Formats: sequence, structure tokens, C-alpha cells
Amino acid sequence: MSSSYSNTGSYSPDNKKDNKPAIIIVLLIALVGSWVYFMYDRNQSTSLISQKDAQYAALDSSKNEVQKEYDDAMIRLQELTASNNGLDSLVKAKDSELSILKTKFRSIVGKQNATAADLAEARKLVSELNTRIDDYIKEINRLQAENEQLTVDKQNLTTENQTLNSNLANTESARKEAENKVDIGSTLHASGFNIVAINVRNSGKEKSTASAKRADKLRISFNLDENRIATTGTKQLFIIAKDPSGKVISEQELASGKINTRQDGQVEFTTKIDAEYQQGVSKGISFDLTQRDKYVKGNYAIIVYQNGFKIGEGIATLK
Repeated sequence: MSSSYSNTGSYSPDNKKDNKPAIIIVLLIALVGSWVYFMYDRNQSTSLISQKDAQYAALDSSKNEVQKEYDDAMIRLQELTASNNGLDSLVKAKDSELSILKTKFRSIVGKQNATAADLAEARKLVSELNTRIDDYIKEINRLQAENEQLTVDKQNLTTENQTLNSNLANTESARKEAENKVDIGSTLHASGFNIVAINVRNSGKEKSTASAKRADKLRISFNLDENRIATTGTKQLFIIAKDPSGKVISEQELASGKINTRQDGQVEFTTKIDAEYQQGVSKGISFDLTQRDKYVKGNYAIIVYQNGFKIGEGIATLK
């Protein structure tokens, strides 16, 4: 058997040597591929982390913004309530509604991992809070306008009341003035005085005398002149009798006393009489005046007051 043996299917060291470069190339390609994949995967992870970080940063920024919006709204509400008692009362009345909004907001922003949807809901709550505050302000403005109108109405009513009171006072003053004029105009006037000393004899017969020694009393007569204003009725006349020394004759039997007059202040009177007077008709008055003391020489003055005024006087002279 000789060298006619075939190479087909036989192993040769040269073949192994020839395959090494190919294997190395394949390994290098696999290594490079794995590094490429590793770098790609790392880049993808880094990009994803960056995106997440950006999202978290954006969410955190949005969270801070919505928190600031909420804080601004609360500061606005506090400033308004501090400067307006009416708004403070209104806010207290709506406290339960505000509490619900505040609780919802705090619950959302208090989450560790608040989502964009959560922050959108929080921003919606802040918007609703601001809307409520605007509504409160509108309500206060309306109430203030009503209050201002009420103040104006009150001032108008006060002015009208003052005008009415002034008119009433003027009317009352005019009425009193008219009444005073009527009252003064109704004062009677006495005229035609005749004063005579009377001597009363033992027989009871009376005789006029001019002698002070013989005088027992004074007979006084005068007329009340007609007056169309004075009403019909009883008129009280106060009689003042003065002796020659100017002293007012005052005796208990004569019911002497004092009266307040419109012109002369308080004066003493000797006696008083009631006279029935008819409106617009003259009336004669006559009465006797007796005193305990003896009459003396001189002038005896008789003065008549009615309605606080002196209405007439006469004089009798005794010798």
C-alpha cells in the first residue's frame, strides 16, 4: 500500500492553524458588539434617568408653583379679612366650604410622588379658592354699597326730620306767638274808676264822706270795657289797695296774698273778686273794701290786675 491515500476527511495541523484568525475575528466582533450594546443600553438608561429626573424636576417645580399660588391666595384672603370686618364675618360663615378646599389641597400636595394630574387638580382647587375670594369681595362690595345707601338714606331722613322739626318748631313758635297775642289781646281793660269813702251810721244808713275820720269803708266801682277777643266766662280780678304811705292794705279777712305779674314781677294784692264777663260787652263792677285800721288823710290808690297785667287804677282822697 503506498502513497495513494486520499486527503479528504483527514485532519491536518495546518487546517487548525488557518482557522485561528477567523475565530479571533468572530470573538472581537462579539466583544465589540457586546460593548456597543452595553454602551447603547447605558446611554438609554442614562437618557431614561435624565428624562425621569427632568420629569421629577418639572413636577417639583409645578408643585412649588401651585403651592405658591395657594399661599398667595391665603395671604390675599387674610389681608382682606384683616382689613374688612364684613368679609371676616362672611368668611367665617363659609368656613366649612373653605376647610374642604384647604384639606383637599393639602392632601394632594402632601403626596410624596404627586403626579401631574394631582398637581393639575391642586391648581384647580387654588383657582376655585380664588374664585370664592372674588365672590366674597363682590358680596362685600354689594353689602358696602347697600350700607352706603342706607347711610345716605339715614342722612336724608335725618335732614328731613330736622327740617320737619324746624318747621314744627317754627309752627309751634308761630302758634305760641299767635296764642300769646290772643292771650294778651283778651286781657280786659278797666276804666271809669269811682272810689268813695262811706260812713255807716248806727241806724245802718250809709252816706258818702270825704273825711278820713268818718270813713268806715271804701266803695269802689269801675267798668270792664268791651273786648271782642276775651271769651265769655268768669274773670278773676286782683285788687291792690294802697294807703297814703304807699303800703298795700293786707288783711286775712280780705284773703290778701301775692301774685306773679307779667310786667311787675311778684306783687302783693289786697283782695280778689270774680267777675262774670260776656264777650264784647262792657260790664260794671262795684264792691266795698273794709279795713280794720282807721282811715287816715291822704290818697288811697286802687289798682286792678287781670291776666297778669295791670288793667286800670283810680285814686280816692280823704281829708
